[in-house]
Amino acid sequence: MTDVAAPSVRQLLADLHAYRLQTMAKADLQVNIEQRQLLENTADRNAFVQAGDVVEPFSLPEVHGGTIKLGRLLADGPVVLLFFRYEGCNIALRHYQTELYPALTRLGATLVAVSPQVPRKLVAIKNRFGLGFPVASDTGNELARRFGITFTASAASQAHARSNGSDLGEALGTGKWELPMPAVVVIDQSRVVRFADVHPDWLVRTEADAVIDAVRPLVPVPA
Repeated sequence: MTDVAAPSVRQLLADLHAYRLQTMAKADLQVNIEQRQLLENTADRNAFVQAGDVVEPFSLPEVHGGTIKLGRLLADGPVVLLFFRYEGCNIALRHYQTELYPALTRLGATLVAVSPQVPRKLVAIKNRFGLGFPVASDTGNELARRFGITFTASAASQAHARSNGSDLGEALGTGKWELPMPAVVVIDQSRVVRFADVHPDWLVRTEADAVIDAVRPLVPVPA
């Protein structure tokens, strides 16, 4: 029996967009499309974290308690930071759970998902999908801002959401509408970024294979 390859994360998100085209109110969908296009057009890509950057030590609270410390994680191998917006990004996280996390574990690398959403709200996604990797709260977007990957929703997007009874700041627990752009950052044991991939359009994500290929040269070859 031939194994069927899992769909790519980009295909999963393209399928989501196609579903929205059929089911979502046109006004709501148009605001979503315009916000994503605005970010694509205006993102300062020169400010994004780049390969070769040195990452200063940081610590973040993990949603189940305890603290994620970069230095402690790097003692065991490379670290892969997976920035996502908030618990609504479940399609991508579930994909990475099955297609990325096991491969990184075999390589001796640590995957950490990072969102500005506060732990008491963010813990729901880890519990719901049984994510095996740490999920950390980047309080105040301090780390994401350091990496140059944050944005604030446009005034039009905020006004539309509020008119529909939605408040992102409340959902995040931060009182702010600032979010990270989806990104993957691979850090070697010298705290040097070896791979960085940032997507202003949140319906585009980094494929698992690209991350695995970036990590493989950073780990010892088995005897």
